Amino acid sequence: MTSSLPPLAPSEVEGNSAEGSVPRHVAIIMDGNGRWAIRRSLPRVAGHRAGAEAVRRTMQAAVDSGVEVLTLYAFSSENWRRSEDEVSDLKGLMRFYLERELGTLQKEKVRLRLIGEPAAFGNELYERLQQAVEETRDNDRLTLVVALNYGSQGEIAGAAKALARAARDGALDPETIDIAAIEGLLHTCDLPPLDLLIRTSGEVRLSNFLLWQAAYAELHFVDTLWPDFDEAAFNSALGEFARRQRRFGGR
Repeated sequence: MTSSLPPLAPSEVEGNSAEGSVPRHVAIIMDGNGRWAIRRSLPRVAGHRAGAEAVRRTMQAAVDSGVEVLTLYAFSSENWRRSEDEVSDLKGLMRFYLERELGTLQKEKVRLRLIGEPAAFGNELYERLQQAVEETRDNDRLTLVVALNYGSQGEIAGAAKALARAARDGALDPETIDIAAIEGLLHTCDLPPLDLLIRTSGEVRLSNFLLWQAAYAELHFVDTLWPDFDEAAFNSALGEFARRQRRFGGR
């Protein structure tokens, strides 16, 4: 599915201040659901359910603030290492969220987009996800990108393999491979460049999320556990973004 949002090249804004601006594309590593539950002597699935409420609040805050794209790290390719029960709970929560929130997506004119390899969740859930993507495809107020079974290193390796195959088959001169050629094969190729990446829970790392895309993104780390993240926290991150000088290595 092709996005109607034209990418904004860094050269168009290089050297400019972000003062007073709203990021076009915000991504969030939603971390801390398990710790939130443990601190309350609750099962981990309770933390994931509370985290789903934080998704709803954050999505609404993004819509209200004028953000064009919100990308959420929902399930990494490494999350399969978790217990079978927890993975099953996460799948059930996805089904529940789709059934409950599809109406909200339509009402707020939010388009759902998936990146990663969601087919690994099985035919039933994958078909429901694809149906939600199709039903919301014409919405244009916010694009909600959900990363499912996603890993950035695998994404980049996949782009490299595609270029290598093209070169092997004589369809591509290796000397012509540049940044644009790689970006054109990433899952986010038709989205605006990433402006702001937020991580909750006090961890200060990217955890294999949008590694290429984050090259010149502003990074914002907060101690708040994801289930406690709310509109005020999101707006605070936008405020911090607006105060930063974005130089893109120019000076």
